[in-house]
Amino acid sequence: NGEVTQEKSLKPSIVPSGPKLKGDAASRESLPPPGHALTGKQEHYLKRELLSQQVDFEITDLASTTALQRFGAPFRSDYGEVAPVDSDFPILRFIFVHHVRNFPFLDRAREKEFWQDKLQVFLELFAQKHISSSEDRLEESKRRKLAIKARKLVELMMVSGIPTASGYEERIRFSELEVVDRGAQDQGLLVNAPEGHTINGWDVNVAGVRTTSVKRTVRYHQHAEFIIRVRRLGAPDHYVGRRYGEFAKLQKRLRTELPGKVLPPLPRKNKSSTVSTFLGGGGDDDASSISSVSTQNTGITHEDGGSLRSLVGPGHRRAASLQPDRSSPRASGEHRREHVTLYREDQRVSLRAFLRTYLQNPQVAGSKAMEEFLTRNPVKLNEEEREDLDRRRAMDEKRIEEQKRFYEIARQRAKELDVYMERFRRDIVESNGLSKLFKEIREKERIADLTPEYQKFAEWLRIEVAATIYHLFLAEDNSPELFAQARRIHSMIPYGALKQVIRFANPALVMSGVLDLFLAQPFGARSLAQRVLGMALNDGIKTFQKSIDSLVIKINDDAFCEKLKRFTNADEDTKNIIRNEAVVDGVDLIVAILKSEHIDPEPTPEQVGKIFNAYVAWNNAVENVDEEMKAGAQLFAYLKQLLKLYTRQRDKAMMLSVIEEPVTLQLFRDLFTIFYEPLVRVYKSANVYNSVTDFAAFADDMFRVLDLAQRQDVSADPNQTVQSFIDLCARHQDNFYKFVHEVHVHDNGLFSQLMGWLEGILEFLRHGPKGGKLDINALFQGAVSAKQIDKAAAIAEIDNLIKWQEERKKWHQDKTRQKMAADTSSDAAPLTPGSASFRSSDFGINESDLADLNDDIAGGSSGSESRDDSEEDTNPIAVERKRRAKKQDHLRRSAGEPVKPEVRHLKGLREGFLSMLRMVLAD
Repeated sequence: NGEVTQEKSLKPSIVPSGPKLKGDAASRESLPPPGHALTGKQEHYLKRELLSQQVDFEITDLASTTALQRFGAPFRSDYGEVAPVDSDFPILRFIFVHHVRNFPFLDRAREKEFWQDKLQVFLELFAQKHISSSEDRLEESKRRKLAIKARKLVELMMVSGIPTASGYEERIRFSELEVVDRGAQDQGLLVNAPEGHTINGWDVNVAGVRTTSVKRTVRYHQHAEFIIRVRRLGAPDHYVGRRYGEFAKLQKRLRTELPGKVLPPLPRKNKSSTVSTFLGGGGDDDASSISSVSTQNTGITHEDGGSLRSLVGPGHRRAASLQPDRSSPRASGEHRREHVTLYREDQRVSLRAFLRTYLQNPQVAGSKAMEEFLTRNPVKLNEEEREDLDRRRAMDEKRIEEQKRFYEIARQRAKELDVYMERFRRDIVESNGLSKLFKEIREKERIADLTPEYQKFAEWLRIEVAATIYHLFLAEDNSPELFAQARRIHSMIPYGALKQVIRFANPALVMSGVLDLFLAQPFGARSLAQRVLGMALNDGIKTFQKSIDSLVIKINDDAFCEKLKRFTNADEDTKNIIRNEAVVDGVDLIVAILKSEHIDPEPTPEQVGKIFNAYVAWNNAVENVDEEMKAGAQLFAYLKQLLKLYTRQRDKAMMLSVIEEPVTLQLFRDLFTIFYEPLVRVYKSANVYNSVTDFAAFADDMFRVLDLAQRQDVSADPNQTVQSFIDLCARHQDNFYKFVHEVHVHDNGLFSQLMGWLEGILEFLRHGPKGGKLDINALFQGAVSAKQIDKAAAIAEIDNLIKWQEERKKWHQDKTRQKMAADTSSDAAPLTPGSASFRSSDFGINESDLADLNDDIAGGSSGSESRDDSEEDTNPIAVERKRRAKKQDHLRRSAGEPVKPEVRHLKGLREGFLSMLRMVLAD
């Protein structure tokens, strides 16, 4: 089905959200309905553009120090109470009033004591400090990505939630888009495939294990060496051999080369081997009818760290990488069933996951340490080693096939519940569906007492949880390591003592006492919390000062250093003037600062010439690696580092001043009281301590089931495997339900409030605000009549926006297909059972709008990667060179992406639209 769909032509289709239009209403050239100036599609995309402009304005202006005074209730204003129809932030005010202020817990906060005297004072104080790292590209990139997501989520909520008055809204959608997106997500098993998984230019597989002998003082010692198959585009495959210790050395080298980079831990050494029968020469075809593991005369002892990925985890024999078990019995009296030992198999797959996880990071994949690790000292394989690689490749393929069978059986069982799940879905998505569900949980003490639809939902959940446990602890390359860690943590937790502590202690009093200790200000002195945080910030300030002093000596120009320092401490208006000058002149911010007359001291002509020459040398050194101009380039690099350090030092000083303010401590105490104390009261009255024992019993049972699953070979019956995990969930579901039921019964209405809050959001998304709908046609016709816009020019701009949306959807879909085509050398995993039971449209979010959100976020990313500060401190020129190379790479990847057309005439609708929006959202 998916292959056939992808062969179709990319013809845009229309998804109407109102009455269906007759004839060829799907085309962009369709005529408006009688009495309307705009078609349904023009109406929708004009609404979206106007909402997008308003969201951008509100989120940007929210950083202003006077924003909350123009926001409206519950915040105070020096100009008197701001009515909803007068708020400068109608969208954010609506979200705040309906979905933030009435959130359970926060709805009890008092308007004056909390919102005005504490939160508003703190936020205005924070805004006045202008704590920002706008000159720091690392922070700017992160903030930009977060800002894009925040804007688009708010825009999605408004576009999907606020309907138009005509009811003829239409959206563009490609009929195959859902298939492509679904295929892009079906990559679950690809990461475990032995072949065809390219990550940042590398396709690696820890393909085999061989035994090597190393001479120490007198005698030879045998060690396991892992054979890594390395493949790069345009280069022949090669193999390298690496011992476990060399993986540890790789990690140490990466920490040295990329200081500060957070790296996943190295898997623990695991010497267990795998014994399997499917690799043997002959045997009974009915593999599931006999035991697939033989322990006769093998000398194998149980050892932690096994997994279904290894199919048996026990023991390890060092004699050979592959060794048939001659003591195995004959099957059916005709053929001998061989048992083959794969030496250090658990370790092999865990190290493969380790390598591929590291390669996911572009910086690590491009590092010198990784390059040398994967290319240094290639080896040639002998016949025995190639046979070992073939057997392990067959084992990988069998594992993946087994996982597919597991998911297929689980999906078939979930499919049997489709009829009931459809009824449950309709029940949930209708009005007050969540409240009905939790009311049922509150009233019924056992799952068996629930209505049939809810019982079937519990059955569906069992399958979901079973598939999740299987995926986490058995199906992945890193599952052996995760399983071993979970078991160690479980064995270390004193559940009995923990239960008694929770039973008899009063956490509310304990936490309240600790809070009093940290926040108390005896005789008006600084509190312990202020002293601790202040000490940490002061240490940071001193550390920056040492680096600053070192750079000042290297720069050897007090005028330059003083000017950068004064810019850092200047007011925001002066900073913005200089930043604009840098943009207009097309120069770096450093040049604009040092030549600016807005900051003393005024530069001399010699200094201006010196800084321009350094700037030219900087660009030349970055682009051409010119040694003759290295001195000037180094000076400019030092100046950039100095500005960055001054900025960060000031930010820490401003944060220190915020912490010193009394309102900060008061706000923290109020938040603790609002959120923590009600939860503690609930958990005490619900006897939550009993659930500690229940969880311990579940964990013991889960590890027992996992141990049994590990001892099964790939030829075992997957039906039994699936059923064992579902039975595990069934044995403990009543304890879990009892926990939820008890908490709900004693929650003092907390769950009901939470469900009401969620349903308030869903009600808005499904039916829109109570204040009415946006009459986009009336807005447009009124603006044309008042000659605020030119009708023909405005409609042309709307059509250009529609055309841009169509082209952009097609471009993103083509890029997704190209990515899928590059990754389809291995079959993808099926969707998790039951994962498609709910759709975004069930909750009022149009699927096309959701796809547009993903496109916007993908298109909004600049492609800049986070880099480590220590690397920049070491060689800023090399870092700048990498940054520009990444920028060029982003431009190549985004080549051909349609550019949003300029919008000028539609801006004439903003005032009228703002007035209409205020009225609609004023409730």
